[in-house]
Amino acid sequence: MSKISSKILNYLDIIFFIVFISIKLLCFGGQIETGYFSYKNLFSPVFASVIILASLAFLFNTKGRRKFLFICNLIISLFIIIDLNYFRYFKDVISIPAIINGLLLGPVKSSIENLFKATDLLYVLDLVVFSILRKHSKYGKRYSKKYSKKVNLPFSQRLVPFLCLFILGASMNTVSFIKLSKEQPRLISTMYNKVYIAKNLGDLNYHYLDIFNFLSNSISKKAPVSAQAQEEVKGFLQTNSEKPTENLKGAGVGKNLIVIQVEALQAFPINRKVNGVEITPNLNKWIKKSAYFNNYFYQTAAGGTSDAEFLSNNSLYPTDSGSVTYMYTGNEFNALPKAMVNEGYTTAAFHGYRESFWNRNIMYPKYGFQNFYGEKSYNIDEKIGLGLSDKSFFNQAFEKIKALPQPYYSFMVTLSSHFPYDDVTKYGDFNVEDLDGTLVGNYLKAIHYTDEQLGMFLDKLDKEGITKNSIIVVYGDHYAIPKKNDKELAKFLGTNGFTDLQWMELQKVPMLIHFPNDKHSGTYPIYGGQIDLYPTLANMFNLPSSNMMGKDLFNSKQGKVIFRNGSFSDGNMFYLSPQNTYYDIKTGQAIQENDNLKNAKEATINQLEYSDLILKHNLIKKFNEN
Repeated sequence: MSKISSKILNYLDIIFFIVFISIKLLCFGGQIETGYFSYKNLFSPVFASVIILASLAFLFNTKGRRKFLFICNLIISLFIIIDLNYFRYFKDVISIPAIINGLLLGPVKSSIENLFKATDLLYVLDLVVFSILRKHSKYGKRYSKKYSKKVNLPFSQRLVPFLCLFILGASMNTVSFIKLSKEQPRLISTMYNKVYIAKNLGDLNYHYLDIFNFLSNSISKKAPVSAQAQEEVKGFLQTNSEKPTENLKGAGVGKNLIVIQVEALQAFPINRKVNGVEITPNLNKWIKKSAYFNNYFYQTAAGGTSDAEFLSNNSLYPTDSGSVTYMYTGNEFNALPKAMVNEGYTTAAFHGYRESFWNRNIMYPKYGFQNFYGEKSYNIDEKIGLGLSDKSFFNQAFEKIKALPQPYYSFMVTLSSHFPYDDVTKYGDFNVEDLDGTLVGNYLKAIHYTDEQLGMFLDKLDKEGITKNSIIVVYGDHYAIPKKNDKELAKFLGTNGFTDLQWMELQKVPMLIHFPNDKHSGTYPIYGGQIDLYPTLANMFNLPSSNMMGKDLFNSKQGKVIFRNGSFSDGNMFYLSPQNTYYDIKTGQAIQENDNLKNAKEATINQLEYSDLILKHNLIKKFNEN
């Protein structure tokens, strides 16, 4: 056998590692790209990221090298599978803070299991096949015996191929990183759009950056924020609070406030029917009697329901990964319940699940809730999905609310319509026709059930006369239907499919504000989101409006909604960050970037950065002290 052939055989493990990991990463890139995908464009950064890792194998002797490569292959393959399932649920790729929050996956494991596909196991197929061949085939045994100890070169000789591969990979990566930085300035430094990074640099490079970002953030959190950065944040908050307040100023003073956050309530079922029967008849009825915001978006990230609670009660953006409720438990907040307490209100939060879930038992008092009625406060007499049924929850919470000293702020979080909506036998007999047995069909049954319980609760409030002296808010917390089920949803909505813009427009949640005697009812088309609820209520209840990132929806002439991944819209134009494309909402056509759009994009990134600085450096506490 020639020397070249012998060397190739000796380093066959490294060659296989580079080839198979590159193929896996390219396949992953194709799976998270919803539009046009080019393997050619992704190949260079993927190959570079793999050979950087492969180069480290030369630092080990032959036996150690193979163990290192096997472990790396296993870890990368598992991360690809995790990222893929995480993407199906959150439309994002996982990060270290999200992994730290992974303890939360226990109670919602059915959500993840529902997204897993048998084909995902193909990512570990090579590991299984090679393990079997190595142990049981004659060639595998012969190869292992012949080459496991044959070449154990001195470290000085192994250093040369290590440096060659590492420098080659680093050089190729540098070119790719510079190219992306020119195309999307500040993207790599802020990591505001993780999916875009993974699609353009590969999943392995994304995780390199994520690890670096996590470590640098951990260090920067301990370092004091610069005076200049602090003044920039303070200046933005000050300017943001100096807005018109004439409309409905003080309209809620002295009245009770009841806010109901409904699990997975999206806007598309509103005013729709199946077989002539309304899906949400009660919400439809109350929408007509309320101020209804029909262009209201959820703005949650990886924190899901907890993000919706945080956005609505604090008017700050959630973290780009992980959850505020786990990462910033030591922070000070100027939250809505705290402001209400300062005005003499009794504040209480209601949720029929474990008190410790999403750290609510720690964060609710931080927000200013004086009372928290969690799972232990209820008789768990009926369970649907994760926990206490909405029917039982509303019935028991109603009695607790009646007993609260007035005026009060009651914040309620429902549970029964939680993904994957598989407790169908308890949802009732709502007929979804040919959607029966599908995820969309099960969701319609779940939300019809929750609508019925919500309707009975609101009718009780009305009958008891509570609505005469109360402001009632109802909104959805986050999306209901994952992108992978878009064909089912398209069938229900009577269309062939969705463009990226159409799918983004579907990410609206209902939001209504009901006033005593049905005052101020009507549809308010301004574009907004959950971050705007607190400023809107602050003006109605004459609360301080400082330290908020959102806007008062009743007084703002120009709408704007910003998403955690850097996408944003003003109601006329929609910028989709994952595609790096601007769209005209009316025509649905892509539009070229101009100076105004570029400035709007820059302002969006700044706003997200300011919110991050507030959380990372506990700036609310500093601002309160000053």
